[in-house]
Amino acid sequence: MELLQDAFQYYINNQSFFWNATRQHLVLSSFAMVISLLIALPIGIWIAKRTGIAQVVINIFNAFRVVPSLAILFLALPYLGLGFFPSLIALTVLAFPPVLINTYTGIRGVDAFTIEAATGMGMTKTQVMTKIEIPLAIPAIVTGIRIASVEVISSATLASFIGGGGLGDFITRGFALYDVPIMLVGAIPVALLALSSESFWSLFLRRYQVPEN
Repeated sequence: MELLQDAFQYYINNQSFFWNATRQHLVLSSFAMVISLLIALPIGIWIAKRTGIAQVVINIFNAFRVVPSLAILFLALPYLGLGFFPSLIALTVLAFPPVLINTYTGIRGVDAFTIEAATGMGMTKTQVMTKIEIPLAIPAIVTGIRIASVEVISSATLASFIGGGGLGDFITRGFALYDVPIMLVGAIPVALLALSSESFWSLFLRRYQVPEN
């Protein structure tokens, strides 16, 4: 309890720094997610219709999943330098695999008889994709987005190691000073943000209803 009280007091004394770091964290995480969605979703849809190349693409992006987040950040360092941009690139790469793979899996998982029925009704390939396959794949796609968002929000704390800012600044400062309350000022909000994202997308999945007809 005393640690939490000390953490709260540190927050009171550094509110401007805290809210600026929170803004940086949210901007960094949001931009990384938006960029990854704009690229990974179309690629996932594209490879779902090209099984020959799909496994190659998936294996390439799966390789990034076994690389620690901190390693990705430091790999970007020699080429992109310090600051917001290399952190954004690293987090975007981190978000790619779950979005891409779940999009591919969702599209491929649509029942073949449903697609045949839609084609038999005179729908074009584009109409089948936009009106049948993508809507039916939404649960899988959203699951990928949920996983990616939690990973990005959590891993964005590591951006402070290369000058990317965010709530990780409190954690690194706390480590440097051996001060647990300072670390908590960064760690607790990050945990709450990750849990909020998890809850939001989980609620969306529960409320989402695939039309039966």
